[in-house]
Order: sequence, then C-alpha cells, then structure tokens
Amino acid sequence: MKHDIAGRFLDIAPEVRATLAAGGAVVALESTIITHGMPHPQNVATAREVEAVVRENGAVPATIAIIEGRIKVGLSDAELDWLGTAKDVMKLSRADLPYAVASGRHGATTVAATMICAHLAGIRVFATGGIGGVHQGVEDTMDISADLDELARTPVAVICAGAKAILDLPRTLEYLETRGVPVVGYRTDRFPAFWSRTSELSVPLRLDSPDAIADLIRTKEVLGLDGGVLVANPVPVTDEIPADEMKSFIDAALVEAKVRGVVGKAVTPFLLSHLFEKTAGRSLSTNIALVKNNAALAAQLAVSLTR
Repeated sequence: MKHDIAGRFLDIAPEVRATLAAGGAVVALESTIITHGMPHPQNVATAREVEAVVRENGAVPATIAIIEGRIKVGLSDAELDWLGTAKDVMKLSRADLPYAVASGRHGATTVAATMICAHLAGIRVFATGGIGGVHQGVEDTMDISADLDELARTPVAVICAGAKAILDLPRTLEYLETRGVPVVGYRTDRFPAFWSRTSELSVPLRLDSPDAIADLIRTKEVLGLDGGVLVANPVPVTDEIPADEMKSFIDAALVEAKVRGVVGKAVTPFLLSHLFEKTAGRSLSTNIALVKNNAALAAQLAVSLTR
C-alpha cells in the first residue's frame, strides 16, 4: 500500500491484498460502467466477464467502488450484484471522492478516481473503455475531464481504446502532450477513436508488446517523472464501427445535448445513451468488446511488470 494514512479508508479484498503482497499482477477496473454505463443485468454480467478476461490473462481483477464511504478495492460477488441495481450512487472524480468517503456515500469511480484508489492500494495498471478529455466547445465551456490531469500526476498505466469519439480528440492529445503524459499506440500508428480503430490523428508513440510498455513504465519511474502512461489499444476489427459511420451519429447527439442544455458530468452519459438508441445497440456492443480487449492487454502488462 502506497499511503499508510489513507489506508484507513481502504477495504482491499483478501485475494487482491495477498497478490500485491506477493508481488503478483493485479489490474484495477472502474465501476461507472456498472452504475452509469449500461442497464441491469447486462452491467453486472459484463463486469464479471471483464474480470474473467483479466484472470484468463494471468492477473487478479480489482473492481473499485465506494460503498458507504469505504473505498472497496476488489468487490465480492454480493457487492457487485448490489452495485448493479444500487440507487443514489455518485459518479466520482478527484473533486468529489473525498466528499463521498467523508459523508459515507456510495460512489462509482471514473478514470480519475479509479487511478487515485488504485495508486493508494499499490496497483500499477488499470483497464477502462475510453478516457475523458477535452469536450467539444471547450472555448465556451472550459469543460476538460479531470482524467487528463490525473494522468499527469498519478503513476498508474491506463489501458483504453483512446478517448471517447464524442470529444475534441486533437485538443485532448495536445493537452496530454502539454501535461507530459506519454501516449502509446499499441500496435498502431493512429490514435484510436473508441468505437473506431483509427482517427485522423497520429499517435505520439508506438510500442508493440506488453514487455516494451513495461520497460517504458520502469524507465519513467527510474527517471523520477511523475504521472502515468496512457496506452491506446484499438478495438478489435470485427467489433468496430468505422469512424465515418459514427461521425453522423455523434454530430446529431451533440446537437441534441446542446438543445436540451445538458452540461457537466451529465454530458457523457446522455451522449452514450443517445448513441445506443441511434445505432440500435451497436455502440454498446462495441463498448463491451473494447473493454474486454483492454482488460486482456492490461493483465498482460501487469504480468510483464512483475518480471
């Protein structure tokens, strides 16, 4: 555990604790996909499938959530079932994580909050779907996800399928570069766009194996450089929705959000729900496939880091 004082707020599952103590491979998983990402019972089934993928690739999964003010690092079957239908669950980032803990609230962790909790527990690798980023219209709203600054400050490797394509991807990459975050394309020269394997953007760095990524992470640590590493892992070919096809759906969703006055943390869930409807469920199927794909790579990276 990285911070003994903060440890009094943590409940680390016995298997996760034992694996970390033995120097084994653990992969952190977020919980917003359960509470805010899909309907029940698909949310719980998907969470279990993602955990199974982590195990199949040699690591132990640690799904993270806040339950009655306790930071749970690794959920039991009962806790996962409960979370799938729980009400009044906050969507937590860095700003509101301490409030939820201090107030005894329930909370699902976003990318930023999951990174914080994973680091507190000593977990070095985290698998998610797509990171947040710079939102469209940022010049008027200043809406920039806390995920980006978290990547610049918290030393956890994040495996994702790029940033969500509903965002301003060029500005998102520019912000990450400004904040000194290494952005690695896994076996790709193009930055993935979540549902789509490629965007018009080049990826800053490319590495083609988990061992190579592990070497980058170790070198970064030895050099005393803060923050994490972002690994962009394209969705499998058979599961993608091509970028030109997604663009029309995304443009329409953004217009609808503006008409309805949706702002802040409500934007992403609204857009994802709108896209699910307009793509007849394809966007969610692709989302599930890419999360599993990221979980597999994250587990392989976690194993490489133990060598």
